[in-house]
Amino acid sequence: MDSEKKPRVSNAGAWGMNVVSSVGIIMANKQLMSPNGYGFSFATTLTGFHFSVTALVGWVSNAAGLSVSKQIPLWELLWFSIVANLSITAMNLSLMLNSVGFYQISKLSIIPVVCMLEWILNNKHYSSKVIMSVVVVAFGVGICTVTDVEINMKGFLCACVAVFCTSLQQITIGSFQKKYSIGSFELLSKTAPIQAASLLVLGPFMDYCLNGQSILKYHFSTGASLFIILSCTLAVFCNMSQYLCIGRFSATTFQVLGHMKTVCVLILGWVLFDSALTIKNILGMFLAVLGMIVYSWAVESEKLAKLAASAISDEENVKLLKDRSNGVTESDVELGQTKS
Repeated sequence: MDSEKKPRVSNAGAWGMNVVSSVGIIMANKQLMSPNGYGFSFATTLTGFHFSVTALVGWVSNAAGLSVSKQIPLWELLWFSIVANLSITAMNLSLMLNSVGFYQISKLSIIPVVCMLEWILNNKHYSSKVIMSVVVVAFGVGICTVTDVEINMKGFLCACVAVFCTSLQQITIGSFQKKYSIGSFELLSKTAPIQAASLLVLGPFMDYCLNGQSILKYHFSTGASLFIILSCTLAVFCNMSQYLCIGRFSATTFQVLGHMKTVCVLILGWVLFDSALTIKNILGMFLAVLGMIVYSWAVESEKLAKLAASAISDEENVKLLKDRSNGVTESDVELGQTKS
């Protein structure tokens, strides 16, 4: 199931899968975890359930021959899993310790941190058009989501760890796929079991520290169990599409265009849960979508410019080879005449 060699899902299909599954899982978790829903307040353990089901799907796929298992050094898988789990844990701590407004600002700061890390680690450079479009997207999403902003030292440190680990994790996903020539689903099936095992062991303790409740005392009603199954099913598609999109594009593109999910969540919250949708929200969504369109155009322009430059370079190389070949032929003729 190597997305680069033989794509089974189109680029639009990959983005569509990510947006639909991400928005769906947010809505399902809202019903599952809210006090007015089923009150399942064990976010880290729930993430462990997500990766357990994802690992199971990967194992079944390998056993059925639908995907091929490739070798990645165990120490790299462990290192990646530690970074990914730190990202999840720190995000949950950041949400608990900070105001919602500062939590949203920290999520928005992932974009510039990803850009900085890609510049440092991969020597990637960005045009002024791309940088401006990223600023517009971040500004638009900020208008939509940021309200009250309160900062404390513990919350600030957790947010810094969350932003750094999330950015590094997403860059590593793309790097692993290129380094080991491995498809998105094959890589996910390698990382998911380690993340599942660690989160299932540590998750209940972390959740107890966060909310003072034990999952062993939670009453798993039929409705709660069905929503957990729904959340896990959507998580499989969400994880698959995340690895797929980052592998085909970049962590920066995934972050920028991924904010379309924020816009969809705001709209669906207004439609399904009667959430307030103000002029400020609408203006922010308009700016965010406009920034995404400009970003897509800027990235595509850069690709076309590189292709054109590569074509010109190839033509110049061919011309140079022809000139050298003609020069060698003429010198051979002159040498032959001299000998005769």
